[in-house]
Amino acid sequence: MTIASAEGVSRRIVLAGAGLLLTGIEPVRAAGVRRQRNRVRTLVGDFVGVCDQGVTAFRGIRYGRAPRFRAPGAVGAPGKRIMADAFGPVSPQGDETYHPQSEDCLFLNIWTTEPHPAARKPVMLYLHGGAYSNGSVTDPLNDGQRLAARGDVVVVTVNHRLNAFGYLYLARLDPRFADSGNCGQLDLILALQWVRQNIAAFGGDPERVMLFGQSGGGGKIATLMGMQAADGLFSRAATMSGQQVTASGPINATARTRAFLTALRLRETDLDLLLAMPFEKLLEGLAATDPILGGGVYFGPVLDMKSIVRHPFWPDANPQSLRIPMILGNTLDETRAFTRPDSPKVQGLTWDNVAERMAPDLRTDILPEWVVGQYRQQFPNWSPIDVFYAATTAGRSWRGQVIEAEARARAGAPAWVYQVDFTSRLDPRHGAFHTMDIPLVFGTLDAKGSETGIGVDARTASQTMQNSFVAFAATGDPNHPGLARWPTYDLERRPTMLFDVVSGVEENPRRWQRELFARVPYIQPGT
Repeated sequence: MTIASAEGVSRRIVLAGAGLLLTGIEPVRAAGVRRQRNRVRTLVGDFVGVCDQGVTAFRGIRYGRAPRFRAPGAVGAPGKRIMADAFGPVSPQGDETYHPQSEDCLFLNIWTTEPHPAARKPVMLYLHGGAYSNGSVTDPLNDGQRLAARGDVVVVTVNHRLNAFGYLYLARLDPRFADSGNCGQLDLILALQWVRQNIAAFGGDPERVMLFGQSGGGGKIATLMGMQAADGLFSRAATMSGQQVTASGPINATARTRAFLTALRLRETDLDLLLAMPFEKLLEGLAATDPILGGGVYFGPVLDMKSIVRHPFWPDANPQSLRIPMILGNTLDETRAFTRPDSPKVQGLTWDNVAERMAPDLRTDILPEWVVGQYRQQFPNWSPIDVFYAATTAGRSWRGQVIEAEARARAGAPAWVYQVDFTSRLDPRHGAFHTMDIPLVFGTLDAKGSETGIGVDARTASQTMQNSFVAFAATGDPNHPGLARWPTYDLERRPTMLFDVVSGVEENPRRWQRELFARVPYIQPGT
């Protein structure tokens, strides 16, 4: 097959397998700048993206459709010319940050420097955070342009159904909705199948697909590693401040469904009315109180014995995915993102009230007054707010990563652990907060929501993290020239890469805090 290169010179490429590709050059003016459109032919359609500074972005590619509360299905339009120059809608959610919103939200985006099958570059596929209820890959923090501009990877980002639309468990109430509790996960599996079948046409290697995701995105990845339908669809995984040790049981999930229906003034027999409601009305049910945990109703993967038949990391790491190398990471000051220094929870914090205020954020049934006493003895110079953030980070946000890393180490499965120490350059009180690693990996240092700054220090830390993630995507090992040797995690030394302006490995960082909380069971949301 003859294609036109970016220079307009025709050349011939021998295609392997069933995929087809045709890249053409079509001049286009965008915002007063003359750019070119690149066209890629696949078995599911001919997609036209826009090339900017050597990177062609294909935005808003539909990978499926899904009836409400049911499993998604693949779509295709062979031979049809499809413009891929704008993001698709995002899943309905209570957060009004992202627009437009629609239940018809199964769209993915691709950034590539060489959209032809001869390139065979590793693929980095990102899953966004926001727990299982909010968020979108249309956030400028996770735009793939700069990461792909390096030229050595193809970047893919995926949207899918969230909250009630993706995880409302109706199976015990109505057999029509056997897949309802894990629709969001099934969307992601469908997207991975689409990538496996079509990414070669965009320059990606379907045999080297790395999943990476932050917060809820990392949790989704940990769950996918234990889903049989996802087996073989990716070959590396990196979770960034996002672990999923367990899944919600069907009894608790059904209790949450009943609370959701009650908030909508519906009975269990009124599910046809639930199907007929506009999505805006369904969002009102998200205000229901969680009958298990209190607070807002929780949505997430369900141990439905259909799509998910065992917990991802309990009682051990799922044997299905032990061969998949993992990167497991967290930031040093996770909870400084959830409770900002101007929050009423930490305003006026004293030794008399810190235990009571931090207790709900420890996410475990531990005596908070005892925890405060232990921290004061270990760190006599710390203030109440120092103890608040350190203890809630160690108890709430770090435990899942430790449990997963330990489970992998016991099984002899490869895992590399990191900690982000690079702190906010906009407000030092924010420290190395949750989400700090997103702009460092994507290179979106100047995007809205980033607090890295754009100085040499931020660019240095970003380049180091990017190099590690790209090396991992390419080889399954994050080590690369210029980085101190990063060993796999083991239970004796617990080597951890500390990413900062100067990055390096430390053995067993925060040992005392890890051992403190290892004395009590970890209670993950949803369990």
